Amino acid sequence: METPVKTAVFPTACDAAGKAVARLCHGTGMGRPCIFCGIIRGEIPTSFVLRGEGVCAFLDSRPVFKGHVLVVPTTHYDDFHALPAAEMGPYWTAVQRVSRAVEAGLEADGTFVCLNNKISQSVPHLHTHVVPRRKGDGLRGFLWPRTKYDSDAERESYAARIAAALG
Repeated sequence: METPVKTAVFPTACDAAGKAVARLCHGTGMGRPCIFCGIIRGEIPTSFVLRGEGVCAFLDSRPVFKGHVLVVPTTHYDDFHALPAAEMGPYWTAVQRVSRAVEAGLEADGTFVCLNNKISQSVPHLHTHVVPRRKGDGLRGFLWPRTKYDSDAERESYAARIAAALG
Protein backbone atom coordinates (compact mmCIF):
# COMPACT_ATOMS: atom_id res chain seq x y z
CA MET A 1 0.00 0.00 0.00
CA GLU A 2 1.36 3.38 -1.03
CA THR A 3 1.68 6.17 1.50
CA PRO A 4 0.07 9.34 0.15
CA VAL A 5 2.51 12.16 -0.44
CA LYS A 6 1.83 15.20 1.70
CA THR A 7 1.97 18.39 -0.30
CA ALA A 8 2.07 22.00 0.75
CA VAL A 9 -0.11 24.52 -0.98
CA PHE A 10 0.11 28.23 -1.50
CA PRO A 11 -2.61 30.77 -0.82
CA THR A 12 -4.90 31.73 -3.67
CA ALA A 13 -5.30 35.30 -2.44
CA CYS A 14 -5.05 37.59 0.54
CA ASP A 15 -8.09 38.99 2.30
CA ALA A 16 -8.50 42.69 3.14
CA ALA A 17 -6.29 42.26 6.21
CA GLY A 18 -3.56 40.64 4.11
CA LYS A 19 -4.08 37.18 5.60
CA ALA A 20 -3.71 34.36 3.14
CA VAL A 21 -6.83 32.56 2.02
CA ALA A 22 -5.70 29.06 1.15
CA ARG A 23 -6.57 26.33 -1.29
CA LEU A 24 -7.60 22.90 -0.14
CA CYS A 25 -4.90 20.27 0.03
CA HIS A 26 -6.25 16.71 0.07
CA GLY A 27 -9.50 18.12 1.44
CA THR A 28 -7.86 20.04 4.28
CA GLY A 29 -7.90 23.83 4.39
CA MET A 30 -4.39 25.21 4.48
CA GLY A 31 -3.40 28.72 5.55
CA ARG A 32 -0.02 30.32 5.13
CA PRO A 33 0.70 34.03 5.01
CA CYS A 34 2.09 35.40 1.75
CA ILE A 35 5.73 36.32 2.32
CA PHE A 36 5.61 39.15 -0.23
CA CYS A 37 2.50 40.65 1.39
CA GLY A 38 4.42 40.49 4.69
CA ILE A 39 7.37 42.29 3.11
CA ILE A 40 5.09 44.96 1.62
CA ARG A 41 3.44 45.52 5.03
CA GLY A 42 6.86 45.85 6.66
CA GLU A 43 6.53 42.68 8.75
CA ILE A 44 9.50 40.99 7.08
CA PRO A 45 12.73 42.94 6.72
CA THR A 46 14.10 43.46 3.23
CA SER A 47 16.17 45.89 1.20
CA PHE A 48 13.78 47.96 -0.90
CA VAL A 49 15.00 49.64 -4.05
CA LEU A 50 11.58 51.06 -5.03
CA ARG A 51 8.37 51.80 -3.16
CA GLY A 52 5.77 53.23 -5.45
CA GLU A 53 2.05 53.52 -5.93
CA GLY A 54 0.89 49.97 -6.61
CA VAL A 55 4.36 48.43 -7.02
CA CYS A 56 7.53 47.89 -5.04
CA ALA A 57 10.89 46.26 -5.67
CA PHE A 58 13.38 44.70 -3.30
CA LEU A 59 16.52 42.55 -3.37
CA ASP A 60 15.98 38.81 -3.68
CA SER A 61 17.12 37.03 -0.50
CA ARG A 62 18.66 34.24 -2.62
CA PRO A 63 19.98 36.10 -5.66
CA VAL A 64 21.20 34.53 -8.89
CA PHE A 65 23.77 37.37 -8.84
CA LYS A 66 24.16 40.16 -6.27
CA GLY A 67 21.73 42.93 -7.14
CA HIS A 68 18.96 40.51 -8.23
CA VAL A 69 15.71 42.42 -7.69
CA LEU A 70 12.09 41.26 -7.39
CA VAL A 71 9.39 43.63 -8.62
CA VAL A 72 5.93 42.97 -7.13
CA PRO A 73 2.53 44.64 -7.20
CA THR A 74 1.53 45.86 -3.75
CA THR A 75 -1.89 44.27 -4.19
CA HIS A 76 -1.78 40.48 -3.94
CA TYR A 77 -2.28 38.79 -7.30
CA ASP A 78 -1.47 35.09 -7.46
CA ASP A 79 0.02 35.18 -10.90
CA PHE A 80 0.35 37.06 -14.19
CA HIS A 81 -3.14 36.11 -15.36
CA ALA A 82 -4.70 37.73 -12.30
CA LEU A 83 -3.13 41.17 -12.88
CA PRO A 84 -5.88 43.49 -14.17
CA ALA A 85 -5.33 44.98 -17.63
CA ALA A 86 -5.40 48.50 -16.19
CA GLU A 87 -2.37 47.65 -14.03
CA MET A 88 -0.26 46.07 -16.79
CA GLY A 89 1.20 49.37 -18.00
CA PRO A 90 2.22 50.71 -14.59
CA TYR A 91 3.60 47.32 -13.52
CA TRP A 92 5.77 46.79 -16.60
CA THR A 93 6.89 50.43 -16.55
CA ALA A 94 8.18 49.81 -13.01
CA VAL A 95 9.95 46.62 -14.18
CA GLN A 96 11.59 48.61 -16.99
CA ARG A 97 12.66 51.37 -14.56
CA VAL A 98 14.20 48.81 -12.21
CA SER A 99 15.97 47.07 -15.10
CA ARG A 100 17.51 50.38 -16.20
CA ALA A 101 18.51 51.19 -12.61
CA VAL A 102 20.13 47.78 -12.11
CA GLU A 103 22.23 48.32 -15.24
CA ALA A 104 23.18 51.89 -14.34
CA GLY A 105 23.61 51.44 -10.59
CA LEU A 106 25.63 48.23 -10.80
CA GLU A 107 27.39 49.02 -14.08
CA ALA A 108 25.94 45.80 -15.48
CA ASP A 109 26.19 44.97 -19.18
CA GLY A 110 22.47 44.15 -19.23
CA THR A 111 19.71 42.43 -17.28
CA PHE A 112 17.76 39.22 -17.44
CA VAL A 113 14.05 39.91 -16.85
CA CYS A 114 11.75 36.96 -16.22
CA LEU A 115 8.41 36.02 -14.75
CA ASN A 116 7.42 32.48 -13.86
CA ASN A 117 3.68 31.99 -14.13
CA LYS A 118 2.39 29.23 -11.84
CA ILE A 119 4.99 26.56 -12.69
CA SER A 120 8.30 27.33 -10.92
CA GLN A 121 6.68 30.34 -9.23
CA SER A 122 8.20 29.88 -5.78
CA VAL A 123 6.00 32.51 -4.12
CA PRO A 124 2.35 32.68 -5.20
CA HIS A 125 2.36 36.47 -5.52
CA LEU A 126 3.05 37.90 -8.95
CA HIS A 127 6.69 38.92 -9.21
CA THR A 128 9.24 39.66 -11.89
CA HIS A 129 12.94 38.96 -11.54
CA VAL A 130 15.46 41.57 -12.70
CA VAL A 131 18.92 39.99 -12.64
CA PRO A 132 22.10 41.95 -13.44
CA ARG A 133 24.11 40.41 -16.26
CA ARG A 134 27.74 40.68 -17.30
CA LYS A 135 29.43 39.23 -20.33
CA GLY A 136 30.88 35.85 -19.34
CA ASP A 137 28.85 35.58 -16.12
CA GLY A 138 28.04 31.94 -16.90
CA LEU A 139 24.27 32.36 -17.05
CA ARG A 140 23.16 30.67 -20.25
CA GLY A 141 21.03 27.84 -21.38
CA PHE A 142 19.82 26.98 -17.90
CA LEU A 143 16.24 27.90 -18.63
CA TRP A 144 14.89 25.74 -21.36
CA PRO A 145 16.08 22.76 -23.29
CA ARG A 146 15.29 23.47 -26.92
CA THR A 147 13.23 21.17 -29.08
CA LYS A 148 12.03 21.03 -32.68
CA TYR A 149 8.66 20.48 -34.29
CA ASP A 150 8.47 17.16 -36.10
CA SER A 151 7.02 18.87 -39.16
CA ASP A 152 5.61 22.10 -40.54
CA ALA A 153 2.13 20.61 -40.00
CA GLU A 154 2.83 20.03 -36.30
CA ARG A 155 4.14 23.60 -35.92
CA GLU A 156 1.02 24.97 -37.63
CA SER A 157 -1.18 22.83 -35.38
CA TYR A 158 0.35 24.47 -32.29
CA ALA A 159 -0.05 27.93 -33.81
CA ALA A 160 -3.69 27.23 -34.71
CA ARG A 161 -4.58 26.04 -31.19
CA ILE A 162 -3.03 29.10 -29.58
CA ALA A 163 -4.67 31.45 -32.12
CA ALA A 164 -8.05 29.78 -31.47
CA ALA A 165 -7.66 30.31 -27.73
CA LEU A 166 -6.98 34.00 -28.40
CA GLY A 167 -10.35 34.17 -30.12
